[in-house]
Amino acid sequence: MIKAAVIGASGYIGMELVRLLLMHPDAELVAVTSRRFKGLRVGDVLPHLQGFTDLKFEDVDAAELSKRADIVFTAVPHGAAMSYVPKILENASVVDLSADYRLNPQEYEKIYKKKHEDPRIAVYGLTELHTAEIKDARLVANPGCYPTGAVLAVAPLVAEGIVAHAVFDAKSGISGGGAEPSERSHFPNLAENIIPYNVTKHRHVAEIKMELARLASASSSASATLKVSFTPHVIPCIRGILTTAHVLLRDGVSVPTPEQLNSLYERFYEGKPFIRIFGERMPSLSYVRGTNFCDIGFWVDEDAMRIVVVSAIDNLVKGGAGQAVQNMNLMFGLVETTGLHTPSLTP
Repeated sequence: MIKAAVIGASGYIGMELVRLLLMHPDAELVAVTSRRFKGLRVGDVLPHLQGFTDLKFEDVDAAELSKRADIVFTAVPHGAAMSYVPKILENASVVDLSADYRLNPQEYEKIYKKKHEDPRIAVYGLTELHTAEIKDARLVANPGCYPTGAVLAVAPLVAEGIVAHAVFDAKSGISGGGAEPSERSHFPNLAENIIPYNVTKHRHVAEIKMELARLASASSSASATLKVSFTPHVIPCIRGILTTAHVLLRDGVSVPTPEQLNSLYERFYEGKPFIRIFGERMPSLSYVRGTNFCDIGFWVDEDAMRIVVVSAIDNLVKGGAGQAVQNMNLMFGLVETTGLHTPSLTP
């Protein structure tokens, strides 16, 4: 039985981790932390979990916590995880759900405007693309929710070396902004509305570029010319990210047929249980709500040398806590679907 702890368990990602770990057949949740709710029972703060655990929130030193757990999930704000992780790694493994270990320190400081205090290298935890490395890792940097939906949507095409420019239009539920209210999540501003933000400079673009460049590196010419554009939007729903990728092909490339596309995606994601290939059927947020699946559909626009790919994920599960548990499963030698293989809540 894997002993697990969650630092920052009262936010949206943290509470989703608690929910998944409490239902995991091979994990025991031994500690949850929250400075704000120290001493209160989990079920009193998170009523949907009442009756599932008698744990109370703690405010405990990271080094001490690491002695009680085999793995610690750090669901804390960007810049905070690097103060916990070195102490935890003395005794336990870590899956970090902040941005602190996703990028190299120089890139991190440039984007997040914070000094990086712990320049150790983590395995980037986009599970389908880094399976072997995750199995041997003690520190995994869980990807951002937007990069998960974007990269998985186009990875097979980029790996083929046929992409000139990937243009991502992503639409996220309100929970992607966290539990603290903001102007974008205020009901009168968002109801019956769609709000684009950070239109050309969202900080998740660096992750997307990093992963796509790695995939394209097998073809030096493709890697050198690959362009990436990304624009996020908030939509008036609670969960989910629907990403539409306009994939513009390189000059001289033959536009694949729908059948060839389907074969390419099936081959690339063979043995990846949380990727569902829809072909020309349309993915929907309702099909992935509460699940760890990423559903992918695609269409060919031959006249414009363009492939349109649509992916759907639950931002709190595959885009956060679920992928973190999927990574834990691999790190501890479990089948990666353990505790996660459930259908969506539909409608």
